Amino acid sequence: MRVTRTRGNAAASTESCAPGRGDGHSATKVELDRIYRKIALRLLPFLFVAYIVNSIDRVNISFAKLRMMDDLGLSTATYGLGASLFFVGYVLFEVPSNLYMQRIGARATVMRIMILWGLITVATGFVTAPTQLYILRFLLGAAEAGFFPCIILYLTYWFPAARRGRITSMFVLAVPAAGILSGPLATWIMNTFDGAHGLHGWQVLFVYEGIPAVLLGFLAWFLLPDGPADAKWLTPRERDVTASELVAETARRVGEPAGSVLRRLLTDRRVYIAGFVFFAMYAGFSVFSYWTPTILEGLGVTDLTTIGALSTLPAAGAVIGMIVNGRSSDRRLERRFHVAVPLVVAGFCFAALPLTQTSVPWSMVLLTVAAMMCFGTLPVFWTVPPSYLSAATAAGGIALISSIGGVAAFVTPNVIGQITAATGNLYNALLVIAALLMVAAVVMVRGIPATVLQEHRSATPSEL
Repeated sequence: MRVTRTRGNAAASTESCAPGRGDGHSATKVELDRIYRKIALRLLPFLFVAYIVNSIDRVNISFAKLRMMDDLGLSTATYGLGASLFFVGYVLFEVPSNLYMQRIGARATVMRIMILWGLITVATGFVTAPTQLYILRFLLGAAEAGFFPCIILYLTYWFPAARRGRITSMFVLAVPAAGILSGPLATWIMNTFDGAHGLHGWQVLFVYEGIPAVLLGFLAWFLLPDGPADAKWLTPRERDVTASELVAETARRVGEPAGSVLRRLLTDRRVYIAGFVFFAMYAGFSVFSYWTPTILEGLGVTDLTTIGALSTLPAAGAVIGMIVNGRSSDRRLERRFHVAVPLVVAGFCFAALPLTQTSVPWSMVLLTVAAMMCFGTLPVFWTVPPSYLSAATAAGGIALISSIGGVAAFVTPNVIGQITAATGNLYNALLVIAALLMVAAVVMVRGIPATVLQEHRSATPSEL
């Protein structure tokens, strides 16, 4: 059988190897589960660790803030701007990065991104003025741009739609896992190594947490095949079966005239609908990424170790939410309400937080449930855009949706910082986030018809 493949694309064959064609590549459910389990075990551990490091390096500024603000003379509003400038660079470079990934392959893209963001994280430990912080946060965003949409697209090269809820949940579990690790790790580094190498604890934090990204970037070249056709650890039979599973999906999304790709992408209202929903989701994520330590400090918790320990509770809730919601969505082959309902519950939790601002236990309960619901939407949401984007527009569409979410990640820390500085009350900003999440739930159900996700209903649930 003659096989033609685009670099990084999983399954294109000129003599179709679709199931049921009598080509000898049809496989039993047991064989398919075994093959996809093998693929998952080879790819997901590295991707999981890489995303943990990515998440830690993105939010470690929220812990460094507790000490660096005094050293650098930063106000709350200045910190909010510095934290949010990351997403200006991220949004500007995300779509070009994902389009370029289609040309050079996943492993080269991941290697470039990780090495650059690791070096910039290390450099952040040596800032001496707010302007330097602003510049490096922008550059960090530009360096990281494309990492998340690159992996979301990369997973579509290996796994069919019916398996992606659980597979994506395994990958994005790195976000709450990083939340569990980042607090204790950051506070331990800042307390233990304060004064080491002649640096403040927050400076050592950036240096020590930037180095792993550089090392993992070099490993990506050796551990990440661009697609199944490049995976030497798959047998020829396994490569053919994988291609057979994916070729039907690929065939459905090919054949667009090249000149129409950009126009179709920019005029597809579902891209913007999904973008708005992700915008709201990211606004919710930002509360946990950048403001949980501040919320705890406002509740009267001032000990760094205690703050680090308590910040793991919402992250633990997020782990549960991702696993349960991802599996439930795959089992029921339903996506929209598995996004909408958790967003509504998360919104209610944020809205109720002002009622518990004198109680650490009740505040932690609401934050944990909100994290469980908010992050639980993430793996399910990212099964939706690949279902209706064509093969030609998938890379740009996924990146554009992610970029719109990145706008929220820029706006949210800055707006929360400004509202807090103006009113002296962080909870006023959280009410805005609550309303946004509830509106997004309605938009998700009303804006994306169930018919565009028909492929999920016709699929057979599987182990992986």
